[in-house]
Amino acid sequence: MPPTDPASPLHLTELGPLREAVAGWRRAGESIVLVPTMGALHPGHLALVAHAKAIGRRAVVSIFVNPTQFGPSEDFSRYPRDVAADLALLAGAGADAAWTPDVAAMYPQGFSTRIEVAGLGEGLCGAYRPGHFSGVATVVTKLLNQVRPDIALFGEKDFQQLQVIRRAVRDLDLAVEIRGVPTIREADGLALSSRNRYLGPEERLVAPRLQAVLARIAAALGEGAEAGRLLQEGIRELEAAGFNPVQYLELRDAETLERVERPVRPARLLAAAYLGRTRLIDNVAV
Repeated sequence: MPPTDPASPLHLTELGPLREAVAGWRRAGESIVLVPTMGALHPGHLALVAHAKAIGRRAVVSIFVNPTQFGPSEDFSRYPRDVAADLALLAGAGADAAWTPDVAAMYPQGFSTRIEVAGLGEGLCGAYRPGHFSGVATVVTKLLNQVRPDIALFGEKDFQQLQVIRRAVRDLDLAVEIRGVPTIREADGLALSSRNRYLGPEERLVAPRLQAVLARIAAALGEGAEAGRLLQEGIRELEAAGFNPVQYLELRDAETLERVERPVRPARLLAAAYLGRTRLIDNVAV
């Protein structure tokens, strides 16, 4: 492995050098933690890197804007990309390697395999983004096979995604531990997201209402209230604030993602809504 500036992560764009680096760490007995991202890094991503460094010896961050998880009318072409800025942030965060394959490396000519996670990937965001979770499960499985980490970290903001990945890893007997990390928020409660940069100034002022409504409903559910009326009131409150459409606001079992009316074991309150052209998602534990 060529010498590198210890303050800068290895920047790897081809699978051979990635596997060479990982094999070297393995021979040295070092644990490896993967943080998969689509770039446009923000403090939420950097918190994942910090957590990776706290629980493992080597932190690998993948940056890949995955075309197979975007629908034909979604924002693949305009999704923010700035690898140079991302690498600078990763250097400051202490990442050991950045894995930044291009589309041809991830999906070579003739690629024809897809992973489907039935049930968990079909409702909520899956109902509005056909094929999305198949794309997620496929690319994450490839990343896990490429890096072969001991642990992979995912933010809980994308809670359905986290559960889909956990099920795929379990069902396919992949030798990796999947850990969720609590959502990082702005001071006003807005969940950090690369897509937040799409929000206009007035929309940014409204956006924290999503988390505020979720928190209020979760508190009421925690005191024994039933979900039905609270969810309908929450949808009306979001619509009055300017969210349009509100795609869903639902209470689901935290493990199975099945609908529940009153939580008797860990549950999640999940929402997705548009604010202008920006689709926001969020969830809170109940």
